[in-house]
Amino acid sequence: MANPIFANLPMTVFEEMSGLARDLGAINLGQGFPDDPGPLAIRQKAADAVLNGYNQYPPMAGLPELRQAVVAHYGRHQGLGLDWTKEVTITSGATEALAAVFLGLIQPGDEVICFQPLYDSYLPVIRQAGGVPKLIRLSPPDWRFTEAMLEAAVTPKTRFLVLNNPVNPTGVVVSEADLALLAAFCVRHDLTAICDEVWEQVVFGGVRHHPLMGFPGMRDRCVKIGSAGKMFGLTGWKVGFICAAPDLTRAIARTHQFLTFTTAPNLQTAVAYGLETAADWFETMPREMERSRDRLESGLVAEGFVVLPGQGTYFLTIDLAASGIELDDRSFALHGVHKAGIASIPVSALYEADPVTTILRLCFAKGDETLDEGIVRMAKARDLIRK
Repeated sequence: MANPIFANLPMTVFEEMSGLARDLGAINLGQGFPDDPGPLAIRQKAADAVLNGYNQYPPMAGLPELRQAVVAHYGRHQGLGLDWTKEVTITSGATEALAAVFLGLIQPGDEVICFQPLYDSYLPVIRQAGGVPKLIRLSPPDWRFTEAMLEAAVTPKTRFLVLNNPVNPTGVVVSEADLALLAAFCVRHDLTAICDEVWEQVVFGGVRHHPLMGFPGMRDRCVKIGSAGKMFGLTGWKVGFICAAPDLTRAIARTHQFLTFTTAPNLQTAVAYGLETAADWFETMPREMERSRDRLESGLVAEGFVVLPGQGTYFLTIDLAASGIELDDRSFALHGVHKAGIASIPVSALYEADPVTTILRLCFAKGDETLDEGIVRMAKARDLIRK
């Protein structure tokens, strides 16, 4: 018999819109993957490791050289001191990492605070683990939480809080002040924070990503999840990492061993090489992404769209209502892909309750020609409504 938690779920909005883009020949500014193939030297390292390296089972926790490289990277970039032997687990992507964390830590009846809008894998896996999501609704244009919102969500049964930062789909990088507020809240209520930080290298305009793990009281009550696919623009590689204190890591690893057990050794080798040698990439990639963001934003603004501020990720958002468009976001997204050949993501699909229905997400990790044509087609979609 099918598991009712998963069997009754609809197709994800990302698969739906990308499928429509493929079927209709539309430009896909919906799903978040870049046009650029990723750093050549890292891809060459992966190819060489297949031909000349080890192709049998690597250790369940990951290759030692990759775990060491992850620790060194976070030490350099975020000032974290981690023990690669006890506090790092390599996973087959960040989605598997999230599943291993939720299934490994959550006990039946545990309440888990989550912020909406949210990545669509969170809630079904939390529920599969027996957890009870407690949803905090965030709203445009600033998408901020407050202490009052946090306190209203917590009960004696609350055990965990899930934070995505930088935030998909809003493009917000949570401020240091708001992170300090969140850390104090977790300490006060004895909560473990599960931090989805896959976009940590993709931030713009002098904004800095601060890991929640680095705040007072959070070192041993924080699980940090990263993604090589997002760091290097190699989303199909599905190499993730989990960093946590030893007690948390042991519980998570026991679950990971029964999910994917391990990850392709050639990709692990190449990611370790990238983390050790790609300092230039971590300087140039965010600047190129920022340039693409600015190109899409300025083109949309010139066409009369109201674009909300974006500080990180591959995404920016349009306020449809403020742009004079009366359709809700899902209706406009379907209209756009069918009538104007442009795929986007309605942010309402990333709420479970009381959704904001006026915000559309677009991916700017694309070539200039694609972005320029996307702008033309967005304007066409709007104009067809007005005729």
